[in-house]
Amino acid sequence: MKQPSKFFFALLAAGATAAATPANAQAAADSTGANIVDEVIWVVGDEPILKSEVEAMRLQAAQEGTRWKGDPDCAIPEQLAVQKLFLHQAAIDSVEVTEADVLSQVDNYVDYWIQMAGSREKLEEYKKQSITQIRNELHDVVHDQMTTQQMRKKLVENIKVTPGEVRRYFKDLPQDSIPFVPTEVEVQILTQTPRIEQEEIDRVKGELRSFTDRVNSGETSFSTLARLYSEDTGSARAGGEIGFTGRGALDPAFAGVAFNLTDPKKVSKIVESEFGFHIIQLIEKRGDKVNVRHILLKPRISEQSIQNSLLRLDSIRTDIMNGVFTFEVGATVISDDKDTRNNHGLMSNVTDGMRTSKFQMQDLPPEVAKVVDTMKVGEISAPFQMINKRGKTVCAIVKLKNRVEGHKATITEDFQVMQELVLNKRKEEKLHEWVVDKIKSTYVRINDRYKDCKFEYQGWIR
Repeated sequence: MKQPSKFFFALLAAGATAAATPANAQAAADSTGANIVDEVIWVVGDEPILKSEVEAMRLQAAQEGTRWKGDPDCAIPEQLAVQKLFLHQAAIDSVEVTEADVLSQVDNYVDYWIQMAGSREKLEEYKKQSITQIRNELHDVVHDQMTTQQMRKKLVENIKVTPGEVRRYFKDLPQDSIPFVPTEVEVQILTQTPRIEQEEIDRVKGELRSFTDRVNSGETSFSTLARLYSEDTGSARAGGEIGFTGRGALDPAFAGVAFNLTDPKKVSKIVESEFGFHIIQLIEKRGDKVNVRHILLKPRISEQSIQNSLLRLDSIRTDIMNGVFTFEVGATVISDDKDTRNNHGLMSNVTDGMRTSKFQMQDLPPEVAKVVDTMKVGEISAPFQMINKRGKTVCAIVKLKNRVEGHKATITEDFQVMQELVLNKRKEEKLHEWVVDKIKSTYVRINDRYKDCKFEYQGWIR
């Protein structure tokens, strides 16, 4: 799970304070009327920025060790103002994020905080809030953060750099600015999926049938059952709703049923996909997209079945070591892994929209990274158990195809790294230009005490 950034915690602190303060308040006095405890210090468009938001961000940044460019008194309100510009443009361009994605990210952050605090109870004690209150407080902050990211991505999606630009940039780059390329590996994998006993499949189907009966009888709603029982954690928190989705983004078996539903009051037959077993309920169709809610149940795999798969893989490994067949042949013919068996078992990684067989260690599945870390090139691992990207338990052996130790980038060996560096620089330049232009056409009012600030973006002071 990706850890929240330090800046995110600062945004959370600001968002929490803003939520607790009336947005239209120019100032509020304490009980004696002697001291101003909050005030509007900036206005961007029709959105105010409160002094309390800035103070909350300052406090949280200090706790997290965040360093700001320049004077924090100027940098913090400017950062809040820039986010409001992106959010305003996102509303104009109809850039949206799904509720399911927001809730999933909220839970990722809460889970991370629980891990850092040591327990749910310790987190609640530290925050002086219940987990539900923490999630509610996070929701709008996460929504705005994700919307801002989507808007930034849209603004730079068409930027490209040529090989000539990369070579010129690298030629003029000081030695101490050349990026360090972490250790990269190429890994082949061969998997076996433990067999699920028929009794377990029958149990799951029986539970799904009981859910259908309860919905049809009016005892409860589909969305309530999804929240309580669905094992698709991302959609379960939204009552099983997946949001408007095209056929190509769904499992074929799931899509075949979802797109054929016509009555929102009815529950589908049981559907088996690569993720498990589902029942589905239509919400709405819109063009070539459908919005449904579903309940997913995953059959449990017995320990004996896992051991049987590990023993089979051990036998396969022995045959490879004895030269009966190669790892590549085994990965193509024997492996259950759909994503790699057409490429001789070679795992691939998508980074910024580009597919590559090279992985940094932190980008590998954790179980694979742990095994590969101590392997030599050409070595085949002992069988091990892991959870694949579809959330299923599988057993695997891996072969380390190649390892390139960490080093300073060179134009001949690391062109893609250098290209990415130049591309990111061009994107940042584009975003900077966009913000400056946007400021020119946006109403901005700033408290006089900020007018001597040296801001990152020009045009705030008029």
